[in-house]
Amino acid sequence: MNFLKEKVRKISKMLNANKNKGLYEYENYEEYKQTQIEGNIKKINNVWATEDNIELLSKYIKENVPTVSFGLCHGTRRGVEQSLFRKYLGIEVLGTEISPTAEDFPYTIEWDFHEVKDEWQDNVDFIYSNSFDHSYNPERCLDAWMSCIKKDGICILEWTNDHMEKTKLDPFGASKKDYKKLINNKYKIKDVIKGNLSGTKKDKPTTFFIITHKNSS
Repeated sequence: MNFLKEKVRKISKMLNANKNKGLYEYENYEEYKQTQIEGNIKKINNVWATEDNIELLSKYIKENVPTVSFGLCHGTRRGVEQSLFRKYLGIEVLGTEISPTAEDFPYTIEWDFHEVKDEWQDNVDFIYSNSFDHSYNPERCLDAWMSCIKKDGICILEWTNDHMEKTKLDPFGASKKDYKKLINNKYKIKDVIKGNLSGTKKDKPTTFFIITHKNSS
C-alpha cells in the first residue's frame, strides 16, 4: 500500500470515528474532498471576509502579537483574507484552499487545512479562518492549527449564526457555546471580539474567538 492510499485510509477511519458526534457523516475522505472542491467552484465568486473586519483584526494583531512577521489564513477561496492582511500588516501572509482553483489567486496554495507543513510548526504568528465549519474533525483541525502557533501567537476563528447549520459542505455546525467548549478543552480564549457585519449579504453579526496556548501571557 503506497503512502497516499495509507493516508486516505487513515483519514477515512477518522471520519468514521466522528459518527454520532454532531458532524456530517462522509463515507470517506475522497467524498469530503470532492464535496469541498465542488462547493468551492460553485461559490468561487462569493467573498465572506470584509475589509473592515480584517482591518479591525490587523489592529488587534499589531497590539497583541509581538514582532509579528508571518500569518496563515485557512480556507480562503479567492484569497481575499491574506491579501487584506498583507495590506494592513505589511508582512508575509499565505492562504490555503483545498481546491485546485487555489492557483488562480494570489498568495494561495492548494492544501487541506487539517495538515501541517513542517516549516509551519511553531513558526506562525497568527492564523485566521472563517472556514472552521468546513472541518470534518474540528478537534484535530484546531490541534493542527495550534501546533503552528508560536508561544505568544494567536489563532482567530470567525463565527456567525450561519456556522450553526450542519450541511454536507459545512460538516461542523456549532453554536458559540460549542466553540467555547471545544477551544477551552485544550487552549485558552484570550478575547472575544465583536466584528462588523460579514458575509455576501453583509447582514451577519460576527464574533471572533482569539485563541492562545494556555501557557501564553
